[in-house]
Amino acid sequence: MAKISRSTVRNRKHVALGRRVGAAGFTLIELMIAVLVIAVLAAIAYPAYQNHTIKTRRATAGACALEASQFMERFYTTNLRYDQDQGGTAVALPALQCMTDMGGQYAIQLAASTASTYSIRAVPQGRQATKDTKCGTLTIDHTGQKTVSVSGTPVAECW
Repeated sequence: MAKISRSTVRNRKHVALGRRVGAAGFTLIELMIAVLVIAVLAAIAYPAYQNHTIKTRRATAGACALEASQFMERFYTTNLRYDQDQGGTAVALPALQCMTDMGGQYAIQLAASTASTYSIRAVPQGRQATKDTKCGTLTIDHTGQKTVSVSGTPVAECW
């Protein structure tokens, strides 16, 4: 009588039950459940990510407006006026690094300047203008007063 090993018996059992020996992996149902879980997580995470990106860009614009404001204060210290230097040349904001870092999401503008006052605005551009409906344009003046163009929004939430 021929001797049958245990592995042969085990293999015959699996073949008899409709399974192949050594087959491993995931069923289609398991894969679909994994895809569903990933889709639900993405549906929750992506809007939160977009909101965070908008807030981050707004904070960067506020910091850049403050940097431009500091430039204006240094200009005043040197020239004793905000609108022009001692030679009569009108003031212009320099190309600050922060303006480049914002990637066109905000435009920093010297909105108005007289001998004794100035106003700097951070105006949202492109997608930032359409998505950031909470704050709109950020403004800072010579007294350090900060404002936003959207009424009803507390300044502290935007700056």
